[in-house]
Amino acid sequence: MRKQSNKTNADNAIEVIRGGVTAASGFHAAGIKAGIKASKNADLALIYSENPACGAGTFTTNAIRASSVDWCESILPGAAVHAVICNSGCANACTGDQGVKDTAVMASLTASALGTAPKSVLVASTGVIGKPLPMTRIAVAVPKLVASLSPTGGTDFAKAIMTTDLVKKESAVRVSSGRKHFVIGGAVKGSGMIQPNMATMLCFITTDAAIESPLLNDIVKRVVNRTFNNLTVDGDTSTNDMVLVLANGVSGTSVKTKASQKAFEEGLLTVCNDLCKQIAADGEGATKRVEVTVKGAKTEEDARLAAKAVANSNLTKCALFGNDPNWGRIACAVGYSGAKFSKQKMSIELCGIQVFKNLQPVAFDQKKAHTLMKKKVVNIDINLGLGDKEAVAHTCDFSYDYVKINAEYRT
Repeated sequence: MRKQSNKTNADNAIEVIRGGVTAASGFHAAGIKAGIKASKNADLALIYSENPACGAGTFTTNAIRASSVDWCESILPGAAVHAVICNSGCANACTGDQGVKDTAVMASLTASALGTAPKSVLVASTGVIGKPLPMTRIAVAVPKLVASLSPTGGTDFAKAIMTTDLVKKESAVRVSSGRKHFVIGGAVKGSGMIQPNMATMLCFITTDAAIESPLLNDIVKRVVNRTFNNLTVDGDTSTNDMVLVLANGVSGTSVKTKASQKAFEEGLLTVCNDLCKQIAADGEGATKRVEVTVKGAKTEEDARLAAKAVANSNLTKCALFGNDPNWGRIACAVGYSGAKFSKQKMSIELCGIQVFKNLQPVAFDQKKAHTLMKKKVVNIDINLGLGDKEAVAHTCDFSYDYVKINAEYRT
């Protein structure tokens, strides 16, 4: 079991544990093969909460969006969510009125099998855009999916939502708040078409904490802004992106006081940040994960602007693939980011080596930097020299394989 304790204050602690969407009490999950994917891999997944759960979410800002996004956004934030059904292999985006109908039918089929209401079921889809869902196959598979629900089915769920992902992605923490505790667990899919502006990125998080949907909604939006909105693989925002969070209260631990709210937010941040790292590491064709940390900003927005500009710089990402310590590309990205910085104090470090300061190069061992850049995790640290605000962006390098994967995505 993976364990790591982070003290948040004298009464609160976060312990990283093994698991995903069924790590929290009262949640069941499943993932099966429904025949949606040509690969014949698992492609239909379900999360079910024993109790009606409070739910919140964030959604793609792409003006062309899948009907599943509209369906979920019409329900959330809400206080009576029982399930989330997700298919992979078909995005059901740009499919007109038929796509809207199919999303509603997916919810109805699931609700009928579970004995609940359609509007208590959230729907997510991911895969190729412009193809209709194979509803006949889905209709046959849904009862089997419900029959497969298990309190240990989180990993099956995580595998069934994958598309070009090479590995499943799960994360969970146990949060102690005073003498009580609750669990937050999650699963995410995403490898390419990743730039969440809430990317193809779907994230599902569950918790057995008791928290009302308006407060949950506020916290989710803050955490997503600090994590998934600072994640990029290729700068493309998908039509289907969403982060869904369900809280069923089964632990009996309420999130109401300022201390418990802080503990919950830090626990959710830990899970989301870990999932971001896993997506960046599994970026299509990626050979390394990259963390861009910006400190010394006058505002948090300035820090985010600078961090995302560097993370989105295709030239920087190509240099990272070639293990080339080309700090000029990093500095250039900061310059066009719109972030305010001090010309006298701004500095850049690459793999812990200072390479730039005061708008001029710093002499450094390029051979050593080249060697350090071959590691699986590369750190770029930037200080804007104006204040104490900071932000972290997650990304990866661009390799030859990224082009190959996306050139052949439909074929």
